[in-house]
Amino acid sequence: MDLFSTNVAYASVDSFVFSVNKVIINPIIIFIFALSFVYFLYGIFEFISNQENEEKKTTGKNHMLWGIIGIVVMMGVFQILGIIMNTFNIEGINPREGTVTLPKDNTAYPESF
Repeated sequence: MDLFSTNVAYASVDSFVFSVNKVIINPIIIFIFALSFVYFLYGIFEFISNQENEEKKTTGKNHMLWGIIGIVVMMGVFQILGIIMNTFNIEGINPREGTVTLPKDNTAYPESF
């Protein structure tokens, strides 16, 4: 055992990117989609419950409109990611399946320095 050499742990970038996608990105997308849907439903509730007040009806319409815009953007997020990936020629990432395939790195790391 060499006491003066540093032990180095090499993590796979592929597993890191997959974990970030699975644990952070996808839940954020689902949360924003749900938030947009709830905002849309709140707009419907506000529109129906305030039939006599034109100002609150207009506010309800605006909430419904922005809720629909948020839903459309969240439904199209994978299309947006596809456009970005095609624009920059990024290969090996499939956002619909949540998979990342990186090219194998053939760099040889020394056991000790």
